[in-house]
Amino acid sequence: MTNDAIRDVLDAARAAQRASRWVGSLPTRARNAALEALAGRLESSRDEILHANARDVADARAAGIGDAKIRRLALSPESIAALAEGVQQVAALPDPIGAVTRETTTPAGLRVRKVRAPLGVVMMIYESRPGVTVDAFSLCFKAGNACILKGGREAARSNEALARCVRESLRAIGAGADEAAAMTLVTTSDRDAIRALLALEGVVDLAIPRGGEALIRFVHEHARVPTVQHFHGVCHVFAHAAADQAMALDVIATAKTSAPATCNAVECALIDEPIAGALVPRLARRAEQDGFTIRGDRRVVELAGASPAVTPADERDWGREFLDLTLAVRVVAGLDGAVEHIARYGSRHTEAIITEDAAAAEDFVNRVDASCTLVNASTRFNDGFQLGLGAEIGISTSKIHAYGPMGLEELTTQRWVVLGSGQTR
Repeated sequence: MTNDAIRDVLDAARAAQRASRWVGSLPTRARNAALEALAGRLESSRDEILHANARDVADARAAGIGDAKIRRLALSPESIAALAEGVQQVAALPDPIGAVTRETTTPAGLRVRKVRAPLGVVMMIYESRPGVTVDAFSLCFKAGNACILKGGREAARSNEALARCVRESLRAIGAGADEAAAMTLVTTSDRDAIRALLALEGVVDLAIPRGGEALIRFVHEHARVPTVQHFHGVCHVFAHAAADQAMALDVIATAKTSAPATCNAVECALIDEPIAGALVPRLARRAEQDGFTIRGDRRVVELAGASPAVTPADERDWGREFLDLTLAVRVVAGLDGAVEHIARYGSRHTEAIITEDAAAAEDFVNRVDASCTLVNASTRFNDGFQLGLGAEIGISTSKIHAYGPMGLEELTTQRWVVLGSGQTR
């Protein structure tokens, strides 16, 4: 990339910074009006979006891109409707900007408040998932931020079609050319330009990568601006000795098959030794029925008998993000065995326990380090939309400054406002 082209990208980022001051000063009703307009435009532009996406998918298949990435790339009428619904949910959420999270009065008579404020400019770097274009904008905009969106080239047409809907929604509330930079779509795939953006301290306030491990490591290694990320989504479901076995079977199977390419799909099932003799054969039959395969430890292979769905696991299968219809299964010795396995192989993303024992559930929740732990529910619920955030900009497995699905509150910071009456010191 030429120096002039890099300069153009950096100029666009600085334009986004200027637009962020406009976004941060907009009243709640204006930001909500833009989001309502966006939801409507997504629905009215559905055919245009699907046409652009179909071309992206066709090119991706021709280029030999794998099925897991194709599934993340593809849009459908249902997924566009879900995007529009997510935007409407974000519009309906309380405005976080200016919310007082703490208020005290000091001995000197100062009224001290801690209030939420926008971050400024949020940069999203993502692969495949064109829906991120809408989710990222809607959450950033509602939280008073401008956003720089760098999607993958495999979704270029889809992202541009969605970005047009965003630009139209901004014009609907009177945004001119300068204000339209509140959503800046970066189309270059040149790594030098991305490195330049990641080095923009004082312009980009937060960078969030969302994609494969190679992308996330690239951002982690080159960023000079704050980042949050997750490297893997290695999620476990532990069927405890006191589990309702029918529930455990259903949760494990559907957490694998409903969307196997997502980061909150289960990748490993841990079966407590006392129920393994009954549950493992049932799980093997369910795998045959539902079309997924099991990589099992020695005990699982023994208990599954001659099931064609089960093959022996090796060490590489523990802690592996399959992102397809493959499930690692291991028999463990009680809660301690499950916690030990998760501590060694987990990714701090999502962990679930199936049990009717309240004490065991509490112990699991307290001892497992993950951005989301679930009791008697699927790992697939660790999702901003499902948890009532309207949408999410990603799931952070780092702990500063966010841990888990990043919704509106995670796209703000907190600052101090102090009200006095002439106090001196």
